[in-house]
Amino acid sequence: MPKAKPLISIIDDDESMREAINGLMRSVGYRVAAVASAREFLSSRHVHRTSCLIADMQMPGMTGLELHRHLSASGKPIPTVLITAYTDDGVRERALAAGVIGYLSKPFEEDDLLACIRSALTHARSGGR
Repeated sequence: MPKAKPLISIIDDDESMREAINGLMRSVGYRVAAVASAREFLSSRHVHRTSCLIADMQMPGMTGLELHRHLSASGKPIPTVLITAYTDDGVRERALAAGVIGYLSKPFEEDDLLACIRSALTHARSGGR
């Protein structure tokens, strides 16, 4: 039986960004779950199925970094790529120190995001999850 394609979950309150990333992920063959908030993701059935998380850094309620920390603390770490429109080297350093796989500033190149996804999936397969 063929192995299921990885599920990439996208959490971004900006619908146009969420849909653009959704389209990119589908175009390269990933399964995708896209939601507008961290709380919506946490209450979904996708949490335990997600192979990689792409989350906006600045969202109402819970930031992407807070979501990453929450998942890690609750024993469900998911390799995470954070995206942000607000470049801040201090926040970037804290995010990477917290174990985030990638931290990209908007607008970013599709190839950079795909490289982060490949790295996250490799990390997950190697047991770094």
